[in-house]
Amino acid sequence: MFGIINQLFGSGADTANIKAQLDNGAMLLDVRTPGEFNSGHAKGAVNIPLQSLQQNLEKIKKSGKPVVAYCRSGNRSGMAAQMLTQNGIEAYNAGSLGQVEAIMKG
Repeated sequence: MFGIINQLFGSGADTANIKAQLDNGAMLLDVRTPGEFNSGHAKGAVNIPLQSLQQNLEKIKKSGKPVVAYCRSGNRSGMAAQMLTQNGIEAYNAGSLGQVEAIMKG
């Protein structure tokens, strides 16, 4: 149950695993709007807004990489991680931009 809560809300309890995924080449996915992305994003992040995620599932699958998603608060990235997981893609919710930047520094 805790894993699902962490996946949905980005509680930060799995930061070591998320860091390991990023260190091993996971796709860093920013699911915020293009405007939010353009106002600042994590280094190396790919912007696919949550509302466009369904249409990009095959492209993401073809990368063959796990996905670490983030947004402004962790809510949209939680929904994205859940959608990706349901479609057979290994996915993690890193929470907010600030949380993912802290994980990348750690």
